[in-house]
Amino acid sequence: MTTKPYSAVAGGVRLAVRLTPRAGRDGLDGIGTDANGRRVLRVRLAAPPVDGAANEALIAFLARLLDLRKKDVIIRSGHTARTKIVELAGMPDMLLARLDGAI
Repeated sequence: MTTKPYSAVAGGVRLAVRLTPRAGRDGLDGIGTDANGRRVLRVRLAAPPVDGAANEALIAFLARLLDLRKKDVIIRSGHTARTKIVELAGMPDMLLARLDGAI
């Protein structure tokens, strides 16, 4: 049984992301498991983890991928860690369908 790394919350979707900065290209690497056994969406970005550049790139990447405004993508925790909790603002059913289609 595969558990998804995202779920509906009031006003949107909460998503666990495992970010790999300084990658050769931007992209999704599918769903994986972190060291604690939690399911995560693996994202690779070319931006370096310096002065928040990787976090800004993650917000822009997810906004493009899911056709959202950047202000609707919020990093709730993990600003300095590779594993982050991101909230996407919007209609949960629509966002879940977009995530399912993107992976």
